[in-house]
Amino acid sequence: MAHTEHASMRRVLRREVAGIIGLLADERDFTAMKGYRSFTFHDHDTYLQQVESLLQSLAAQGGHTSVALFDPDEYAEFCADEGLEPDTPTSRTRFTAALAGTGITVPYEGQPLADLLPDLVDEAVRQATWEYASSVLARIGTCGACGQDIGRDAFARASHLLTRVLDTAGTGTHHLVCSIPTDAETLLSVLHVDTRTEGTAHLDEREALELTTVLALGIATRSPGGLVLRTTAPDKDDRVQGWRLRDERLLPLTAAEVFDAYCTDAQSGDLVAPESGVDYCAAPDLGDTGPEGHHTH
Repeated sequence: MAHTEHASMRRVLRREVAGIIGLLADERDFTAMKGYRSFTFHDHDTYLQQVESLLQSLAAQGGHTSVALFDPDEYAEFCADEGLEPDTPTSRTRFTAALAGTGITVPYEGQPLADLLPDLVDEAVRQATWEYASSVLARIGTCGACGQDIGRDAFARASHLLTRVLDTAGTGTHHLVCSIPTDAETLLSVLHVDTRTEGTAHLDEREALELTTVLALGIATRSPGGLVLRTTAPDKDDRVQGWRLRDERLLPLTAAEVFDAYCTDAQSGDLVAPESGVDYCAAPDLGDTGPEGHHTH
């Protein structure tokens, strides 16, 4: 009787334990790990199938499991820093545990692994984008003419511009995309805002921080970026508007410019058919006001 009771208690406690799985999401990372003799998987597809079965099994037991991207390069650095032998399951477990506190994780909620993977990759890209933009803003330093912190002033200006965009957006569900070109690649940041009643906006604060940081990077580096706003409201066609970033301003695009941007293939330059049920509209002028003391040099 006591043995049965203890086993039952352990099953209850097991449901209280949160787990994390480090996932090799793509073939290249999987191939890199095959260089370790203790890593016994040989086929990436089979590996993914086994991971999905494990996730399903853990969920069936009532446990909570998160999935993180397992990066072989970061793993090698972790082992070097911690003085660990990388070719052991124990070291891989320790690295995966560390990801719970520092890495990007997505909770497993019974969805197919094929649906979870894109979310996990998107989260990793978002985090990398924000970290890159933040680090550049922090390194820019002060203006030689006025001594103001360029990155801080750019962030304040970007916050003001985002507020102005949302003030003019009206009611509905809003999808904002900010794009800022850099030497390496174009940074993209997305923000979803639900404004069901005038003046009341519901948004994800982390998304807002990320988009503001990316926009601030464009302002601080004088990059020719832009912002697109798509609004969905009941019983209405979707409305698409846009602004181009010039210096510290978001200048409104005309309806024709928005149409051209949406209906042109970004890679080939070929025209594509416009979406049905979408109005391509001129954006409102956001004005030239800003936070007092914003940087203008």
